[in-house]
Amino acid sequence: MVEPSLLTVFAHPDDEAFRCGGTLALLARRGVRVQILTATRGQAGSCGDPPLCTPAELPLVRERELRCACAALGIAPPILLDYSDGALADVDEAAAAAQVLAVIEQVRPTVLLTWPADGLSGHPDHCAVSRWTARAFDQAASLGADAPRALYHLAVPLSVAGTLGLTQLHAAPDEQISLAVNVAAVWERKLAAIGCHRTQLGGSPILAAPVARQRLFLGMEHFIRAPRAGTPAAGYRDCMQELEAH
Repeated sequence: MVEPSLLTVFAHPDDEAFRCGGTLALLARRGVRVQILTATRGQAGSCGDPPLCTPAELPLVRERELRCACAALGIAPPILLDYSDGALADVDEAAAAAQVLAVIEQVRPTVLLTWPADGLSGHPDHCAVSRWTARAFDQAASLGADAPRALYHLAVPLSVAGTLGLTQLHAAPDEQISLAVNVAAVWERKLAAIGCHRTQLGGSPILAAPVARQRLFLGMEHFIRAPRAGTPAAGYRDCMQELEAH
């Protein structure tokens, strides 16, 4: 029997906490191996307001914040690549996908999770990482029985974006959402993980919003599943689907 496991592929420290931190914590609590791969150390981000470090110190500080978040979620320490924050669109895509594939071969996840093709916000780094992961997912078919069974993308439903007035997001039609996860059971863990990213909190207005608004945006996490061609649709539920909210 294949041990359920998840590999997330993101661009920056803090990508893991806001949109899927609750799901990662729930999976870990159920015994799923959860591993994060982060492409950069977030050196182009904020140093905080007021500053908590110098720009030269920021990469190390944000790596520590990421490790803090992983501990708060109860998942493994992260794997970090060493790409430059803000420049992922300029990276050779084949070479980057090869690095993601190497981590897939090391971790042997049953499921992958990353940004959608539009990056959700259109961020070029998010879009690049999505392309790398899709390419590595296709190439991982050569692993046979050890290949990841499915690729998931983070999503925000149009209904949620409309209610909250989130016009800057590339929201997905509600009918395209494959999976909705209620993370109320690990709400405090998720907030603790978000709080680990102290340098970036000033750029997250949702944290200053009323609790009801926070719960609407952060309390349900949504995903779109892209199963591997040839994987039987019937008789197989992956570790993400087991969390589906009804």
